[in-house]
Amino acid sequence: MGIIAISVAIVMGMAALGVGIGQGFVASNALQGMSRQPEISGKIMTTMIVGMAIMETALVFAFVIAILLFGKL
Repeated sequence: MGIIAISVAIVMGMAALGVGIGQGFVASNALQGMSRQPEISGKIMTTMIVGMAIMETALVFAFVIAILLFGKL
């Protein structure tokens, strides 16, 4: 029981950490691009939102895996 609980915590922690860092980089670079070329800020914003949504799916998959692992307790 203990090893599965630890693995659930590690799965969720690493996924949240990776997604958070990745989204931070994406937002930072998108804001830099918007400040350099304000005329295409709409396209940059749309691309940023789509990219962040795709990154967020990794966290959702990790959450599903954590629930499946937690169900084995």
